[in-house]
Amino acid sequence: MKKVSIIGAGNTGATAAHWLAERELADVVLVDVVEGMPQGKSLDMAQAMPIIGKDVKILGTNNYADTKDSDIIIITAGVARKPGMSRDDLLKINAEIVGTAATETLKYSPNAFYIVLTNPLDTMAYLTMKKTGLPRERVIGQAGILDSARMRAFVAMETGVSVENIQCYVLGGHGDEMVPLTRHSNIAGIPLNEYLAADKLEAIVNRTRKGGGEIVNLLKTGSAFYAPSLACVQMAEAILKDKKLIVPCAAYMNGEYGLNDMYFGVPVVLGAGGIEKIIEYKFNDAEKANFEKSAASVKETHEALKSLVTL
Repeated sequence: MKKVSIIGAGNTGATAAHWLAERELADVVLVDVVEGMPQGKSLDMAQAMPIIGKDVKILGTNNYADTKDSDIIIITAGVARKPGMSRDDLLKINAEIVGTAATETLKYSPNAFYIVLTNPLDTMAYLTMKKTGLPRERVIGQAGILDSARMRAFVAMETGVSVENIQCYVLGGHGDEMVPLTRHSNIAGIPLNEYLAADKLEAIVNRTRKGGGEIVNLLKTGSAFYAPSLACVQMAEAILKDKKLIVPCAAYMNGEYGLNDMYFGVPVVLGAGGIEKIIEYKFNDAEKANFEKSAASVKETHEALKSLVTL
């Protein structure tokens, strides 16, 4: 059985463990600094396995040594956004948490792939790559799958069409400047901008961009965790099963789309080698302008990180 360690046993980490165990994809280690919390959640989850007939080992721990020989490390640890807090406010606090998680797990699992979920997402993925010194293929940020899923859900709500017929592609930074590609997104092959009236489509795009904030404001305490955790698990599954799945992920840019030395949301092929290929879409002028605006915003956060942390 493969092994996946999740750093951070809050709502997102524990729910990722739940999805992984339910699908019998790997044995799971749930790590958190809070004593008893990962142990309690793991024990509860282990007791659920006989009910669904899955033979998965689930361990809760406060010790990074228990992550030894993991195939994949998923980093969800960090402070959640509170209402009114920008993603960038989180930068300094979460850089310390993620930096520690990355370097500590690497000691025990030098061959692992890293999936990073902590916000500000693109910048935390960049930090993880720099702190671990791993090649870009092995450090991937989760954002685009979640943002695309949100857009698909909103299109389904608007049209009444099955989510299975709806394909949406959201690129760019994980934040208010993300780039939903309405021309490349479709319902059963029909481009969204042909299927939906312009005002309806614009409303969906805006709701997608603010999808995380909408949930934060409704919950009052905490942020989304069902969809973000499942997005991480889809990425882990693609790597574990060598699926060659094309999904939008935050990847280290090395000249693609004209971007360098930064993480950014682009379509990638995920397989046993991690990021095996970056796919480059052809943009029209409007898409290109949105893409560049989002890139500038993400680059700013990367620069802010460099001024706060030694990489």
